[in-house]
Amino acid sequence: MSGLYLLLLGLLVPAGPAVEADVVIRGAVVYDGSGAAGVAGDVAIRGERIAAVGHFTVAGRPRMIEAKGLVVAPGFIDLHTHSDYPLQRKATRANRCYLHQGVTTVVTGNCGSGPVDVAKYFQILESGQIGTNVIHQVPHNNVREHVMKNANRPPTADELRQMEELVDRGMRDGAWGLSTGLIYNPGTYAKTDELIALARVAAKHGGFYASHIRDEGTGVLSAINEALTIGREAGLPVHISHLKASGRRAWGMAADEIALIAKARKSGQAVSADQYPYIASSTSLKATLIPTSFREGSQKDYLARLHDAGQLARLRPLVERGIERHQGGKDIRIARYAPKLAWQGKDLAAIAAGEKKPATDIVLEIERHGGAQVVIFGMSEEDVRLIMRQPFVATASDGASMLPSSDTVPHPRSYGCFPRKIGRYAIEDKIITLEHAIRSASGLPADILHLPQRGYLKADYFADVVVFDPKTFRDTATFDKPHQYATGVRYLFVNGQLAIDDGKFTDVLAGKVLRHQDKTAEK
Repeated sequence: MSGLYLLLLGLLVPAGPAVEADVVIRGAVVYDGSGAAGVAGDVAIRGERIAAVGHFTVAGRPRMIEAKGLVVAPGFIDLHTHSDYPLQRKATRANRCYLHQGVTTVVTGNCGSGPVDVAKYFQILESGQIGTNVIHQVPHNNVREHVMKNANRPPTADELRQMEELVDRGMRDGAWGLSTGLIYNPGTYAKTDELIALARVAAKHGGFYASHIRDEGTGVLSAINEALTIGREAGLPVHISHLKASGRRAWGMAADEIALIAKARKSGQAVSADQYPYIASSTSLKATLIPTSFREGSQKDYLARLHDAGQLARLRPLVERGIERHQGGKDIRIARYAPKLAWQGKDLAAIAAGEKKPATDIVLEIERHGGAQVVIFGMSEEDVRLIMRQPFVATASDGASMLPSSDTVPHPRSYGCFPRKIGRYAIEDKIITLEHAIRSASGLPADILHLPQRGYLKADYFADVVVFDPKTFRDTATFDKPHQYATGVRYLFVNGQLAIDDGKFTDVLAGKVLRHQDKTAEK
């Protein structure tokens, strides 16, 4: 009888040497980031690496984390954040609002904005320590501003050369690509040929081109085509930031956007996109309602226009038209406006009614006193759901590292993007499968970045690992109460160190700056 027992035991225990580990996550459902369905198994971590995944014997006495009923997945990678400056500040460098979402790597330099001096930026992050890994892109808006200030004209040959040199230096210092934000100043004044020239520099170093495209409303197809043209002419992959059909007149255009991108991909072009799973976006009031022709030059020039009767006669009807496109201001909510905190969380129409003034007057008042950040309810739920089903669309928040506060009413995506996609849309509503949702947050963004040894649960990969409870992994942040951490992450490893242990933040800052391997340096 004992011989039969030993034979059966031999069949159950995998052959091979015992795995040396510091921690073993045992009995979880393992989603490896590839899009494959979850399977029961274990994950072993040793130092900063994954030692084994699946079924194996363990040497020694590592810490055992009993994870029955829990999900283990690669740490999530957020391709689109604006955490550039928050991560340089002591209060927000831990990136807690992202750690509580299971995010272990964030990308900065998005929408063409962020530090131009990549080496200095990385040095600041490394000297101060950070809670998540960081990847950076060369930001076109700030590059152009550095050389040309806020000029509404093409660059001279010398100015273009200076911008090319800044992109080249940023790529050599470890940036992963070139980012543009073509509704923002001064990038909005750049023509396609300028962007192609700068993208070619990024291409030379093996980088990619990421873009907040020129129009996300009814002109979105033309804007996507511009990005595709830049990619083809410059010879590098294209990534469309926060893909959407924005504004009620554009609702239903998501299918056309998807078809256009799919056609380019079928032809062999490398194209991808990302999305945050909300029907509202967030940006400045200026970018939303003030035409670009009124935004050129210095801040002093801008304020002078807002006080000039002749300029206002031209500007006012344009602002009024924009407000009407947003349901008379009902779709535009003030997120941050320090001069009048009582206006935060209210929409333009409600503020105008309370002040007994036209909404246009409210907009002009805000712009004369420093401007405001706004939340814009401009997308349809059907378009959001269609976009998230696409295999080339990653999850990305478009948010920033922040701490809970009563001073602002920002978009909830900084706190809830990833658990919303996974918890609500996959687990609860079953709009997508859980394996699809996890891949869109891990393996897919790693593939888009060509990020080595991250984004998957594989032996010898870096131990960026999230363990969450599928019953409680949810976003709690709402548009009315956005400053609320997500729930359900039980354990979170960043480079093998526990940032969250049994649901509690550890204060460990284990993030790293991830530098791009410069292709020109290999020659």
